[in-house]
Amino acid sequence: MNNIWNEVKASIKSGIPAHTFRMWIEPLQLARCDENRIVLYSPNFFSRKRVLENYGDLIQSEINSFLGRDCQLSIEISATNALAKPKPKADEYPQLLLPKINLCPHNGRLMKKDFTFDHFVVGENNDFAYSASLSMASRKNSSQNALFLLAKTGLGKSHLTQAVGHHILSEHPSDRVYYMTAEDFSNEMVDAYQHGSINAFKEKYRNQCDVLLLEDVHYLKGKERTQDELAFVLDTLFEAGKKIIFSSCYLPGDIPKLDDKLRSRLLCGLISNIDPPDFRTRVRILKKKAKLKGCEVPEEVIYYLASELTEDVRQLESGLIGVALKSLLLGEPIDLGLAKSVTKNIVRQQKNVTIDVIKKLVCKHYNISIKDIASSSRKQSIVRPRQIAIFLSRRYTDAPLQAIGKSFNRYHATALHSIGTIEQGLKENGSLQKQVEFLSQKLEAGKF
Repeated sequence: MNNIWNEVKASIKSGIPAHTFRMWIEPLQLARCDENRIVLYSPNFFSRKRVLENYGDLIQSEINSFLGRDCQLSIEISATNALAKPKPKADEYPQLLLPKINLCPHNGRLMKKDFTFDHFVVGENNDFAYSASLSMASRKNSSQNALFLLAKTGLGKSHLTQAVGHHILSEHPSDRVYYMTAEDFSNEMVDAYQHGSINAFKEKYRNQCDVLLLEDVHYLKGKERTQDELAFVLDTLFEAGKKIIFSSCYLPGDIPKLDDKLRSRLLCGLISNIDPPDFRTRVRILKKKAKLKGCEVPEEVIYYLASELTEDVRQLESGLIGVALKSLLLGEPIDLGLAKSVTKNIVRQQKNVTIDVIKKLVCKHYNISIKDIASSSRKQSIVRPRQIAIFLSRRYTDAPLQAIGKSFNRYHATALHSIGTIEQGLKENGSLQKQVEFLSQKLEAGKF
């Protein structure tokens, strides 16, 4: 059976990204099997949950394919690590944490109790950042010691940063985890100079820190003394194999007035970007947050909020809380009317960009009909506007390629070719670039 499991893994490996395979599939081990059931071991709870949610069906399908029959799949948490740990003496048990109390690191800010991996919704926009963060938190002796989370405000970099701290403290309570912003670090250093305690400050960060979670590093621009001290701290931590996570809205190379020494240290770790969530991920985020808050929200309201609140996760949460509170205060049921009354105060007043809107705008600009743009015509005067409309549909809507192609009576591959043609043309054709920019500005300004 081990041979079959190895073949299953090899088949899965060829169909998913390499980093995904290494993170989630490779650690799985065959535990036991019988005629109708196969049991795999996962190294921890988080890995088991992630695999079942995202790769369970794929693993099940591959196993059934190789066996030639249906076989039930189960994944259990391996007890190997637990069995290897010696039982502590009575006076060695760590103090239990009180329920519903924020987990406090050894130094810095409190971490929000719900900013954990279990509460983080994973989508295509943040899959790699989630995997990298969990890898750092779970593999204490791994070669990955530094991670740079890059994202605009409200997309989850603070959630992942604190999730790493929560996980490490739950697994290793004695680890010294420091969670703070770059502004906190700078203010503490200035205070240490003013009160003659700079040596104690240096000792604390250089030799008494196991995990440094430093947010908003772009705040350090122009602060030369703080940058120098942080660079020395990072050198010491890197040499000692300590864990470090940075977060920022900007790449290190884009932060102005940043010392080259510090910039190079920020760049030495893995850089992972977090993009805005797509429609499906927004729906999952809303459903999860509604469940966590014990709030029953009709599915049509969930879909409405997900379609209207598209900027970031904080905007989604604001909309959900607003709907729940207004329903409670007015004693009214949660419905579309109530949701619309809440979102109009949150969403910027702008028209919704759809594929049909884009088609009408492009047709008007090029003086062709809706029938022409979806026709089989190969005239250049029709083909180029069609390609631009498909390109803009991909840029400004969440519709999948199949849906975009279908809207123009084209196959998925043709839609993909159109997008590639326009992307290449934008690099080489100044006239095309101006046309696309003009149409983009119209869409973004709601002038259609």
